[in-house]
Amino acid sequence: MAALDNLVVTTALPSIRADLGGSLDDLEWTVNAYTLTFAVLLMFGAALGDRFGRRRLFLAGVATFTAASAGAALSGGIGALVAARAVQGVGAAFMMPLALTLLTAAVPAARRGAYLGVFSAVSGLAVAAGPLVGGSLTEHLSWQWIFWLNVPVGAALLPLARLRLAESRGARPRLDVVGTILISTGLFGVVYALVTGNSDGWASAHVLLPLVLGAALVAAFLVHSGRNPNAMLPLRLFRDRTFAGINAASLLMFVGMFGSIFLLSQFLQNALGYSPTEAGLRMLPWTAMPLIVSPIAGVLHDRFGGRLVVAAGLALQAAGLAWFAAVIAPGVSYGTQLPALILSGVGMGLYFAPAGALVMAGVEPGEQGIASGTNNALREVGGALGVATLGAVFSSRGGYGSAQAFVDGTQPALWLGAGIVAAASLAALAVRGRRAPGAARVPVGARATGEARDVPERRERAAEPAGH
Repeated sequence: MAALDNLVVTTALPSIRADLGGSLDDLEWTVNAYTLTFAVLLMFGAALGDRFGRRRLFLAGVATFTAASAGAALSGGIGALVAARAVQGVGAAFMMPLALTLLTAAVPAARRGAYLGVFSAVSGLAVAAGPLVGGSLTEHLSWQWIFWLNVPVGAALLPLARLRLAESRGARPRLDVVGTILISTGLFGVVYALVTGNSDGWASAHVLLPLVLGAALVAAFLVHSGRNPNAMLPLRLFRDRTFAGINAASLLMFVGMFGSIFLLSQFLQNALGYSPTEAGLRMLPWTAMPLIVSPIAGVLHDRFGGRLVVAAGLALQAAGLAWFAAVIAPGVSYGTQLPALILSGVGMGLYFAPAGALVMAGVEPGEQGIASGTNNALREVGGALGVATLGAVFSSRGGYGSAQAFVDGTQPALWLGAGIVAAASLAALAVRGRRAPGAARVPVGARATGEARDVPERRERAAEPAGH
């Protein structure tokens, strides 16, 4: 649900405008309000989970997201819809990092790659399939159904999560209040500037000011984290080659991938004349491929290690984008596009599962919550930066005036996206080589014995079988 709602609203914007009215800026904020709160609060949500209980905060996130989805579907005006989307982002910021942490704690280290492969396949497919799902529901039902879809899923998930997930906490009992304020407000300024820069002008005061102040607050957060032994994000984590390398690769990957999907989904509609549903179906060789490839990539990670799998996946993603940039034209046939779509899809599928496992492998088990929050925050910031950067290239070289103008803007943007993802592949090579299967820093049974990773609730620890 959280991943799908990144882009699910994009193909519904014309119908939303017809029903609710609003300016172009208002419509953009139906997308940006979600991205903004989601990116800003990811690390905060992970830190709260470590402090007050990961299952408890995960359930709070699911409940918030589900209620906000119903509020979005019932919105009677564009302002109410934007507000509901912002609240959805709050719920998603609690769900996403804690879901990965809870899953990591629940499965044996030697098989973690395979399990994370399934998780990553669903997440990656949801992100990329957002325009198809939104377009299909809007075309055949109504735009409200892109939000109603979440309500029964969330309602069913709440009792299941309460009954089936074990409670756990991080190693640090105290919340880093200063660090939380600095990074949350800093990310708000940076992401706000990124999502409004193209529409409002990068030289305008209300874009430059939050960008500069946000960057300053992020820098202050880094200084604070370097000096405070109980900081929300211990900077020593980045001294680990695995953690630093995979986070750099994730940031660059999402810059190139998000920006490219944003433009290519529009290319199929604006330049080639497909309907939203037709465009989404033609993107399936790319967007649906992770559902097939990610579980395989997880098994490859368990057998051979994640470093080369991630690097190869990113290299294939870059090759697919470069291929698309080379063949894109106003009348390009679908058969000519297909190899680029398949390459990109295989590459994305190879990246997702091992990347999640490497994030967790690069930190101490008790710090996996904030590690997941950091990685997710960097991905979201990368996505916002990708749309802003590639969108700026598109605007400077082309436009929406004709099919040729759209191609003129999209082609150089895709070349840039391919170069950024290629840089991500190089960053992935900085990750340490393969560890032996099961060579986790804490034994698999640590959760049951209360070792460093978690501080389980006593009643649930006693109820678990030994070694669970």
